[in-house]
Amino acid sequence: MPVVNIIDKQNNPVGEITLPEEIFSVEVRPEILHQVVKAQLAAKRAGTVGVKNRSRIRGGGRKPWRQKGTGRARAGSVRSPLWAGGAVTHGPQMRDYSLKVNKKVKRLALRMALSAKLSEQALLVVDDMSMSTHKTKDFVQIQNALSLEKGLIVVPKKDNNLSLGSRNVPGIKVIDENQVGVYDILNSNKVVLTPQVVEHIQERLQ
Repeated sequence: MPVVNIIDKQNNPVGEITLPEEIFSVEVRPEILHQVVKAQLAAKRAGTVGVKNRSRIRGGGRKPWRQKGTGRARAGSVRSPLWAGGAVTHGPQMRDYSLKVNKKVKRLALRMALSAKLSEQALLVVDDMSMSTHKTKDFVQIQNALSLEKGLIVVPKKDNNLSLGSRNVPGIKVIDENQVGVYDILNSNKVVLTPQVVEHIQERLQ
């Protein structure tokens, strides 16, 4: 089983933790990761844009003028796409972009993403990421000590001071343990976990 150091916010080792092989030493298959990341990004699309066609637009029930004898072109409705204020032809419609992915595949992809970060030595286990203040300069000191240029920080529960201190720092994202996803892990250069988060992930993926 892989063993990694537990460090503090100043990057000093304070202990060790053994990570389960079935979660952090899984063979990475790019096609699985691609499938899950594609589904996660598709789920973020709103799909709420939509224009009215002739069946949905208001008015236009009466024929504007008689069919023949006026010298004008034939017209059956004032809501024709050819008229101002009329309907739109072949316009965008509301749709659901979500893709179905089996739960087992999602869990497997999460194991692969964590395993990939561990193999790249981009997985840090910090004993405690809480902050006593919400000042950005205090968080920047922690960021510099841990070398987090583009990092994902996963904490057991929401920490207001940590969230406020890091929200103006580019490249840093703070989430709680229930929000861990494959895309966020792969989209970061380093992933920071706490021992409590590791335990939660182990229970979640077993």
